[in-house]
Parts: sequence; C-alpha cells; structure tokens
Amino acid sequence: MPASTTTADVAIIGGGIMGSATAYALMHAPSPPRRVVIIERDTSFREASTPRSAGGIRHQFSTPENILLSQATLTMLADLKAHFGPDADLPFREQGYLILASAAGEDVLRQNAATQHAHGGDTRLMNASALKQNFPWLSTDGVTLGSLGAKGEGWIDPAVLMTLLRKAAIAKGAELINGTVTGISRTGNRIETIELANGDRIAAGAVVNAAGPWSGAIARLAGTQLPVEPRKRYVYVVDCREATEALRKGPLTCDTNGIWFRPEGRTFICGVSPSEADEPPAIDLDHIDYAPYEEIVWPALAARVPIFEQLKLLSAWAGYYDYNTLDQNAIIGRHPDLQNLYMASGFSGHGLQQGYAAGRAICELILHGKFITIDLSRFGYERVAANRPLFETNII
Repeated sequence: MPASTTTADVAIIGGGIMGSATAYALMHAPSPPRRVVIIERDTSFREASTPRSAGGIRHQFSTPENILLSQATLTMLADLKAHFGPDADLPFREQGYLILASAAGEDVLRQNAATQHAHGGDTRLMNASALKQNFPWLSTDGVTLGSLGAKGEGWIDPAVLMTLLRKAAIAKGAELINGTVTGISRTGNRIETIELANGDRIAAGAVVNAAGPWSGAIARLAGTQLPVEPRKRYVYVVDCREATEALRKGPLTCDTNGIWFRPEGRTFICGVSPSEADEPPAIDLDHIDYAPYEEIVWPALAARVPIFEQLKLLSAWAGYYDYNTLDQNAIIGRHPDLQNLYMASGFSGHGLQQGYAAGRAICELILHGKFITIDLSRFGYERVAANRPLFETNII
C-alpha cells in the first residue's frame, strides 16, 4: 500500500495511560475535535509501562499537584459506571499505604502529612508504639514514625483502567493507529507533520507527546530536549504460607530504606528502586535480575516483618518508569517554543494513578489554552528549560 498523508486535529503519540486518558478527555469534551488519532507502536502493549505497573493509588505525596492528580482518579473510580457504562468493573483494593521513617526522616514525613491534610488527604501519623499495636506483624526497630493512608489509598488493575479509557475514546470516534514515529518535521515554532516507519505522514494541528519512557526520544525527533528516559524496575512475586490474615489484608508498606511490599491475593509483591550507581540497563524486559531480591530486598523484608524469613520467591516481572532525571516529577503542559506541542510524561512511577487527570489537563490546554480543573503550571516545561527542579520526595 502506498504511503499517504492525512490530517488530524490532535495526534497523540503513545497509547498508554497518558495517551488514552488524553484521547478520552478530548472525545468527551462538549465540543470535541473532529479527528483525534492515537499513534501506538505496539498495540499489544507488551512493553508499555501501564500494564506492567503495580497499579497503586495514593495521596501520600509531598507535592500538592501530585495529591490532587491522584485524588481525581479516586473521584472517577467512585463513579466508574457513569464514565464507562454499566458493565465497567475495576475493583479498588483500598488497603492503604504505610510509609515508615527513621529519626532522620521523621521531619519530612510530618511535613508531607501536613501538606496532604491541607489538600484533602486522610493521613494518620503513628509512633512506634501505635504501629506495633495496629500492625503486630511489623518490627519497629529503627522506626520512629509511620504514615498511614487507610482511606483513598490502595491499588487497581492498571491494564483495565488503560483499556477502559482507550475503548471509551475510540467509541466516541478517536482512532488508534499502529505505527512507529520515525520523524517529526517542523516549520519555525510549529510541528507540521509526524512521519511513521511505513512512510505515512500525519499533519496535526496539535501534537501530544505521551510516549512514556520514550518521550525523551520523541522530543529529540522534534528538535527539542526532554529529560525523560526509561528506567527498568523489577517486581518480585513471593509467597509466605505462614503469613497471618492480618498481614494478607495489610497495606502496601514502604520501609525506611525504600524497600516496599504489598499483598497480592494469596501472595505478595515487592521491590526497591535502585541507586543511580546500580541502575540496570533499560533493555530486555524478559531478563530478570534476581540479585537485588536476594541481596537487598529479602534480607530487609525479613528484618522488618520477621515472618518473611519464610518467603519463597515465585516469579518476577520488569517494567519501565518514564523517569524524569531532573526532579522525578511529571512534565505537563505546552512547550514554550513549539506552540502546538503538548507534553504529559516524566511521572517516574506514579503515572497510572495520575493519568486520568493529566489527560484532562492536556485536553483543557488544547481546547481552552489554560488549566481549568487543577492548576499544573508548576509542572510545565519552563522549569526544565530553567533547570529549576521541583522535587517529589515520596517516590516509590
């Protein structure tokens, strides 16, 4: 079939949670664009970040915008069928997040809790004695404070949410195009066309870079820079037959050293974010390195939850963070030098829970030229250009 050139009002590069949510918001606007296309290189989504994530939702962040973004997803989940129809089903396992701090991290945890309370978060601080009373399976050695978000925190099936958003957008007329973006042409301060590997071109009025871990590469095709790259993360699946029912119904727990675990049915999942020096190569998701589990994760879990000395490793998987190397916070907004390029990337591990509201924000910028629901101006590209990081301290 010969190559063709078509036009679109909005072309979204990337069909994961960000791209699907943006298309959903655009197509459900009172006056939607005439043609919205989602360009996805792999419509099986085998290597996409969204379905490989742990699916967590929490309000325990240090940045107000992150709290509000995640709360928007909770509001949507509470009215799921109104958004996606009577057959929509996406259970929310509201078992909470428990974040532990040593004496060195206690002040930060208190400051974060104050920020969360100021923005509607339901966070409960507990000293070591209260932690031991509420979670008898927990060793509090080295822990002086814990922060529990029992309400409005938990996890969902990430692939189901992504699929609901994408299918709802397509049902309203959005188009999913299977293609790899190989070039982006521009004239002055505007993008003119998107070029695909098969030779097809799409002339777009607005272009959304929602390519997740590969959004930095897409930005380079447009002649600009975005400090976002893929970072490989491992999730280990373990079993503990001796685990109590209280432990199996417990929260996602993040230790003082960043190692985390949570119940997953009759098993548990766990992991840790590596140091910069120990970052694994961001290639070959099928290759799993078990050394971090054996040398770092398991010993720490056994120390924090003594019954986990009996853990049995069952399996593991890997996925990519769309890691913002500047400050581990999202980049959401219009590019200041390319007037029709919009960005939603760099979420550094919390994109699943914030994608719904981020897509809505990009829709507002495209259709109205400003943020309406949540002011995300601080997440704009301007801070990247000025090398002015806005750090998020609660990265899990």
